[in-house]
Amino acid sequence: MTETSPDLIAHLQARGFIHQSTDLDGLREHLATGDRTIYLGFDATADSLHVGHLQGLMLMRWLQKAGHRPILLIGGATTRIGDPSFRDESRPILDEAQIQANITGITRTFARYLTLVDDAGKVVDNADWLDGIGYLRFLDQVGRYFSINRLLTFDAVRQRLDREHSLSFLEFGYTLLQAHDFTELAKKYDCTVQLGGADQWANIINGVELGRRRDARQLFGLTMPLLTSSDGKKMGKSVSGAVWLDGSRLSPFDFWQFWRNCDDRDVARFLALFSELSLAEIEALTAEQGEALNHAKCVLADHATMLAHGAEAASQARAAAQAIFTEGGDAQLTPMTVDRHSVQAGISLAELLVRLGIETSRAAVRRLASGRGLRLDGVIVEAGDALLDPEALQWRISLGKKRHFHVKVVD
Repeated sequence: MTETSPDLIAHLQARGFIHQSTDLDGLREHLATGDRTIYLGFDATADSLHVGHLQGLMLMRWLQKAGHRPILLIGGATTRIGDPSFRDESRPILDEAQIQANITGITRTFARYLTLVDDAGKVVDNADWLDGIGYLRFLDQVGRYFSINRLLTFDAVRQRLDREHSLSFLEFGYTLLQAHDFTELAKKYDCTVQLGGADQWANIINGVELGRRRDARQLFGLTMPLLTSSDGKKMGKSVSGAVWLDGSRLSPFDFWQFWRNCDDRDVARFLALFSELSLAEIEALTAEQGEALNHAKCVLADHATMLAHGAEAASQARAAAQAIFTEGGDAQLTPMTVDRHSVQAGISLAELLVRLGIETSRAAVRRLASGRGLRLDGVIVEAGDALLDPEALQWRISLGKKRHFHVKVVD
């Protein structure tokens, strides 16, 4: 690494990525003495990743910059079970069509953060090997190496049982499947390192142990801190729901606003994790409070949105926010809703504003537009009679400098 230290592990520690490792000194030497293959797993429980996944993607990005090869493992098979770690109830069971649609959705995100062409990185699906393994063969190849007594001591299992919540045999077997994944990737791709959140510690340990005991292979595990904001909220969630990485689920404007509105106490930490600015630049940006810190939040929003949606989308999101909030002073967005059927049937912006009672007539909207006082998602609208996108899920609409609305399409 060129920024903080030639020691990659020290660099990642300084940026806040490292929580635990099965052998940190051994991993440091392992990464320093060759180009390694490293994997991070995702179950396909939704058709988009959210910001809770960003820490892992950014960690992979730094590792790839240092010359290592990422493998992004999609749990096409394990999604049918659902990881029970630190959950009080089973995840909903998804059918095959839903899982495949989710896989298609989340794989679109990977290429924005990592290079996955010409064998620089890979996306693989554990259904490729788990679908074909028989139960008796799995017990022989994997199950014999695990003690039930030891599995019951892991926090994720013990807490579930201590609360007297049901834990099915299906879920109990999840950790063995993940351990098998690690050793399969080691055999197929010489993958020697697994990344995960802190809640994946037990699953990662089991993979490392299976590799050692059965295959006499040295494997390494590394976990990241579970990420919460300073107000105690879990990353990935906002007041209005999940903060998705896919623009079809959450607009770049809303994504930008999420970062711009973060707690003052989180700005430096989030810049270290979710931007590629040097630590010296981050320290300078966040050294002062007030307007200087608000500028740092905008820088954070710019960098996070640029990675997720591209430079143009980030620029447009910032311009839209400035148009609404800078020109409008302390303006607030008034929430409103419109039914999906009306939008899909075809509706103009002028008709929408009249139907919502925001304006008294379409003629009034036209006059506002002709005076350049009407904005849609931060862009000046010069003709209010143009039809709105029938597939849109929401709009930010500004009338002059003092009236601002957030209109959501609902069923």
